[in-house]
Amino acid sequence: MAHSVPWQQRLSSGTEDIQDEVIRWYQQTRHGKGYVPTMIWGTLQTEAYATEILRRVVEFLGIPDDVPAGVAKRMKRQQVLYDGEHHYDVILGEQALYTNIGGPEVMLEQLERLLRDIDLPSLSLGVLAATAEVSLIPMPGFSVYDGARVHYELVSISVDVTESDELALHDKAFNALSSVACYDDAAKDLITKALVFWSND
Repeated sequence: MAHSVPWQQRLSSGTEDIQDEVIRWYQQTRHGKGYVPTMIWGTLQTEAYATEILRRVVEFLGIPDDVPAGVAKRMKRQQVLYDGEHHYDVILGEQALYTNIGGPEVMLEQLERLLRDIDLPSLSLGVLAATAEVSLIPMPGFSVYDGARVHYELVSISVDVTESDELALHDKAFNALSSVACYDDAAKDLITKALVFWSND
């Protein structure tokens, strides 16, 4: 079963309220998974990167501008990485390291953050190389919360999937991507390569 809500409805009062909702999701989830092909996973975003992301959401959807409040809540949600009670398996697409969010200065700070946090005990961070041969067709990014709910963020709506057969397919898809993603030193090499790119831009 899938449940969808239009973004303009969910964000009718701005970005802060939904960030409170996301904080609750992350606090309640002991084991989360995320596949994020074209941008940096929200729980690893720097303040500057998150500001650029939420600013674009506000401008695109024409919702109330409360970006500083929304960013503050997004930074608060990152506490789950350090409290010793949660674990997250995250796969970034290599494109996420190059999608220009805010220009070289913002991107350099963001990539340095990835290199600093990649060894956190709470995190298994992989990078799916652009040339990796995958066994499934490309798909939008998704998040899995304790294997009980899958969340998608699409252009106009957010979608939650809770039906067991569909959850199993998402788990299969995540495992397929994970099996060909780069981890540890190989992931650091891809991030460092992108860091050099932005340093020379």
